[in-house]
Amino acid sequence: QVQLVESGGGLVQAGGSLRLSCVASERTFSNYAMGWFRQAPGKEREFVAAISWSGAYTSYSDSVKGRFTISRGVANNTVYLQMNSLKPEDTAVYYCAADNSIVRVRRGDEVDYWGQGTQVTVSS
Repeated sequence: QVQLVESGGGLVQAGGSLRLSCVASERTFSNYAMGWFRQAPGKEREFVAAISWSGAYTSYSDSVKGRFTISRGVANNTVYLQMNSLKPEDTAVYYCAADNSIVRVRRGDEVDYWGQGTQVTVSS
C-alpha cells in the first residue's frame, strides 16, 4: 500500500525554524507533484506549498511566502518544507499530499494520496 510519511514536526519558539520531510513509499512518486497543507484546530485545511514533479515549478500561499521553502530530495520521492521565521499562527497539523496533477495538489481536492500529518507548534 502506498504511503506518505511525514516527520520533523515539533515545538519551537517564535522566530525559530523547522524542516518537515515527507517520504513516499514508492519511487513512482518521483513523477508526482507534491505539496503541503495544514489544519489548525477549528479551522479548515489550507494550502501551504506545492512543487511539480521536476521541481521546476513551486507555489506558496501568501501567508508563508518568503518564509517557507518547498523542495524535493535527490531520489525525488521525498519532499521537504523548510520553515523559517515561524509565527504562532503557523501552529497546525501539517499534511503531505501527492498527485500526478499539480493543479489538484494546488487545489487540495481530489488528491490521490495524503500523509497522516505531523504537529507543528510555535510558542510565542
